[in-house]
Amino acid sequence: MSYHHLALAAKDMATIHKFYEDIMGFELVTVEIAPVMGGGWGKHFFYRMDGDDSKFIAFWELHDVPGQEAHEFDLNAAAKTPPGTNHISFGVESAEQLTERREQWNAAGLDVLEIDHNWCHSIYTRDPNGNMVEFCLTTGGFGEAERERALAALDEKEMKPTPPPAMMKQWLAKDVREARSE
Repeated sequence: MSYHHLALAAKDMATIHKFYEDIMGFELVTVEIAPVMGGGWGKHFFYRMDGDDSKFIAFWELHDVPGQEAHEFDLNAAAKTPPGTNHISFGVESAEQLTERREQWNAAGLDVLEIDHNWCHSIYTRDPNGNMVEFCLTTGGFGEAERERALAALDEKEMKPTPPPAMMKQWLAKDVREARSE
């Protein structure tokens, strides 16, 4: 079973739309407009991922909601957790797709962090709400040893680090632009 959609509030729906449709390549397919629990009303926009009518990310544009001016739209700022702790990860099926996504983000003026986690390979940037988004490719498998390590970690009270990432690289949009113009 997979999730059907993730729903988040939008700070600025116009910039969210530009990011998720124009840059991420998701398609706005429907909206629901209705009262919001607790007062006010909202527009709930659904973006289909990869043409799949069972996978969406959705955003609320809220109106007349009590206390609306105090809302925090960055998940980590709202939860008071370190940057990047809460993030949204989307899957890709190949290393070529991961490279294409990184190049697409850089071309859109976004900085990208790339990490080979030893079992998956990821790229990260931020959306207009300040939330970290990720494209991730699973590159390894999981055996009994990995499960046993994960189960043991549930009870550990001291840090017992896993191996460091095989690679980390920052792809700054300005550096990529300069390299292309040379």
